[in-house]
Amino acid sequence: MATTVRSTKVTLPAAPLGPENPLPALRPQSEVHRLDPADLEGLPADMLRQIGYAPLRTVLPVRLLDGYGREREPAQLDALVIENSRLRATVLPGLGGRLHSLFHKPTGRELLYRNPVFQPVDFGLAGAWFSGGVEWNLGATGHAAHTCAPLHAGRVPAPDGGEMLRLWEWERLRDLAFQVDLWLPEGSDFLYVGIRVRNPHDRTVPAYWWSNTAVPETDRTRVIAPAEAAWHFGHQRRLRQVGLPAPGGADHTAGPDVSYPGGSQHPADYFLDVRGDDRRWITALDGDGHGLVQTSTDLLRGRKIFWWGRGSGGRRWQEWLTEPGTGGYLEIQAGLARTQFEHIPMPADTDLSWLEAYGPLSADPDLVHGADWDTARAEAAARLEAVLPRAAVDTAYADWLAQADAEPKEILATGSGWGALEAERSHFRLPGTPFEATTLGDPQKPWLELLLAGVFPRPPVGAPPGPALVSPQWRELLESADTYPGNEWFRDYYLGLAQWAAGDRAQAVRSWERSLAAHPSPWCHRALAVADAAEGRTGQAAERYAAAWESLLATAEQYGPGAGTAQRALLVEAVPALLDAGRAADAEAILAEPAAGGGAPFDDGRIRLLRARTALALGDTAAARALLDAGIVVADLREGAEELSDTWHAVAERLVAGDGEITDAVRAAARAAHPLPARYDFLMRPDDTGPAPAGPA
Repeated sequence: MATTVRSTKVTLPAAPLGPENPLPALRPQSEVHRLDPADLEGLPADMLRQIGYAPLRTVLPVRLLDGYGREREPAQLDALVIENSRLRATVLPGLGGRLHSLFHKPTGRELLYRNPVFQPVDFGLAGAWFSGGVEWNLGATGHAAHTCAPLHAGRVPAPDGGEMLRLWEWERLRDLAFQVDLWLPEGSDFLYVGIRVRNPHDRTVPAYWWSNTAVPETDRTRVIAPAEAAWHFGHQRRLRQVGLPAPGGADHTAGPDVSYPGGSQHPADYFLDVRGDDRRWITALDGDGHGLVQTSTDLLRGRKIFWWGRGSGGRRWQEWLTEPGTGGYLEIQAGLARTQFEHIPMPADTDLSWLEAYGPLSADPDLVHGADWDTARAEAAARLEAVLPRAAVDTAYADWLAQADAEPKEILATGSGWGALEAERSHFRLPGTPFEATTLGDPQKPWLELLLAGVFPRPPVGAPPGPALVSPQWRELLESADTYPGNEWFRDYYLGLAQWAAGDRAQAVRSWERSLAAHPSPWCHRALAVADAAEGRTGQAAERYAAAWESLLATAEQYGPGAGTAQRALLVEAVPALLDAGRAADAEAILAEPAAGGGAPFDDGRIRLLRARTALALGDTAAARALLDAGIVVADLREGAEELSDTWHAVAERLVAGDGEITDAVRAAARAAHPLPARYDFLMRPDDTGPAPAGPA
């Protein structure tokens, strides 16, 4: 059959994403991949430079998606299928362009781990993320901010005269345009993916890209790549080099070969050090020697293995991300740098482009599993060269690059209007990735008014303040903007957000204080609370949060249906701040407040955990334990977070100690008498009496 691109639906049990969090993301999300500067000694100089280059201060201007739950119902997700006689690739344009499935027709094998549910979890830079398939990560260390957002999609002529699927969008963390072209030559067993990232600005911008591929994991799955060493990052949060095939264990002196993830106990990352002009590829092969291989042109240098491990915490995460009984997965990944801690400088008015290929690979199982690392690596490399020569990938890249500017012939899906707004501001033209004015929507309208009329608009009626823009260009427009009479406070609030995003915290605080003096609002009270907390002023932060809470309650009717979303978001921030300041009674009081509009108090899993922590702080250990025993399901549990297990252990220790001191002996006795239930075990490290090492703030 000729290659075709068509629209369809994928039906899955799905948890709705819910509304965006209306409180600007002033604090960065907790990211597992963070290094302590004290542990960087001995790393290569170029790696050190790129690790320290342009880390994110916040995820502004992106808003967090944290309004989902865990109640799933059948839902029809928009999908685009590209298909030839050998492969069928299914893409979800409304969810970051995720490659959901890659089905090999001759063998009847699904080559990816295809998640049987859509379950958002708090792993992304912008909160919501989901597992499975192949995701396209651009922006900064972590899962992309667009991972649960819609992309533009269109039908484009392929290099061989057939059809190609193009995905494109404006990446808002770094203000870059990107495109992902999926192309299946007729009769090919390999899906080609051409990727281009563009910096249309007159300044150097940090770039980051990793393509993350989930594949099924079995006890016999072996991951192979052309590397003799790897950079290991595990629960100790240190980066160090090990030879391959390294033995497992905490010190890499005991345990199974790490190329067999199924034998490992705890989650870990291994960044495989592919050097020189070695071909770039990575494969995961099962016990019979079958699996998926990913290869690319040379620019995409990095390769990585990630697994959850066979320990109780890793198994719990696997169930949490999918559902019990569906089997596990591991990830093989490919990126621009050696590790995911690094960002690379991208000069002004340049682009980065490369070609990836995904397809089936079969090798002699005796040479894959019954031989040493060098033999297994040579066998996989030879099989790959036989089915997809390196020269063929380079030729396909050149052919694709000649078509990369081709304009879409038909629009198949629509993304955001932010690219169109930037195109209006900068008057740039990016052939092949049109950001049409017709995509501008309500979120962009205030900023379009600022751009065209030089006036910052009035606050919205019946809704909390909308999304902010924080780049230097928009900050300049804010600083010089006219305002409607009495609207200066609103402009100053947004100006403070732009200043905060730029790292100019003192100026941001001054702008928010000026705004607050002109017009008291919950938004400025809350922003100043975050600023106080960032400086360690816990008492002042608690006072600010209390003021924000009272202000929101007093003005909730102004914000329509969005008032409840804002109230819950503020509650989740305010209660920990009040507890840190020793104001547990005040925390208890606001937890008891009804939702906006006279509804019952909030009572989801995150709120119940806060109730348990508050009860413990008030000395009501029995109430805290009752909440835990009844079951607390925190839908937005962050990767690496330990608040459930920490709260369980703290309650158990207080039950054992009574009014006495918490000693090491008490801790040991509490763990013996009150073992951590499996439903609360999300530990990504060995279970001991101390927390995981923390990265830099």
